[in-house]
Amino acid sequence: MNGFLNVLKPTGRTSSDMVVYVRRRLPRGTSVGHGGTLDPEASGVLPVCVGSATRLFDYIIDKQKTYVARLKLGVTTDTQDATGQVTRTLPVEAGPEDVKAALPSFIGDIEQVPPMYSALKRDGQRLYKLARRGETVALEPRRCRVDQIEYLGAEPGDVHLLKIDCGKGVYIRTLCNDIGAALGCGGHMLTLERTAAGVFRIEDALTAEQIDALASSDQLATALLPLDAPLQHLPAVRVGEKFRHAVINGNPLKAKWLDAPAPEADAVRVYLGERFAGIGRPQPDGSVKFKAMLYQGD
Repeated sequence: MNGFLNVLKPTGRTSSDMVVYVRRRLPRGTSVGHGGTLDPEASGVLPVCVGSATRLFDYIIDKQKTYVARLKLGVTTDTQDATGQVTRTLPVEAGPEDVKAALPSFIGDIEQVPPMYSALKRDGQRLYKLARRGETVALEPRRCRVDQIEYLGAEPGDVHLLKIDCGKGVYIRTLCNDIGAALGCGGHMLTLERTAAGVFRIEDALTAEQIDALASSDQLATALLPLDAPLQHLPAVRVGEKFRHAVINGNPLKAKWLDAPAPEADAVRVYLGERFAGIGRPQPDGSVKFKAMLYQGD
């Protein structure tokens, strides 16, 4: 079994919990991993890599993600989300129009200071472990990109719904914290749901109950997306069936074997005829060298 499973992670469970959950419903010895961590209290789309798909993690992790966050104004916490201790409360004078006006400053290439309660390491230790011991360290701002923030509406209690499109490395709770700071009243992320990660969409994600039903009827394999489904952002090269032996052995593919010149790219999808064969890297001489040979043919 090889492919990607689009899993709907509930709140209260870690991404690793869901990997274990899926692994227990697959044949013994099947490799399983996730394609991008969600915090335990966040919910939504969690791509799960099954079998050979685990070798494609590096090619899907940087893809565009979409989140829906609920920003609570007037309350700041030490974790920047609802799980932390309240560190400050302030009256809120900002309304929906004020929140909307603040958002453009957080769109584009921005800098964020990572939260202490994060999995980043300093001197070999996770920051959240230092934070739990009451330790703090000076953290440098990190550059990241937020492509769009859409204001979705307001809820009672100075809560505002935001839809965020961004790439890798953006801390949504830090974004909420910083928006609150810009409005002069502070704020934190009340809830977070990931609604998309690359080609994986929340409307297609499987709940734990649906996974159980498929597994109990030996149909879970039918829910797997093909290995190349989330890789369409990479250019493709093809060789004919007469080069099957070279492909199966993971040999470099000569330029004259390709149906068209290899593009300039760090990675390309390689196909044997119309069947996905793996990931390759174009070489200066026009050949393509396999980085991951994944051909599943006979």
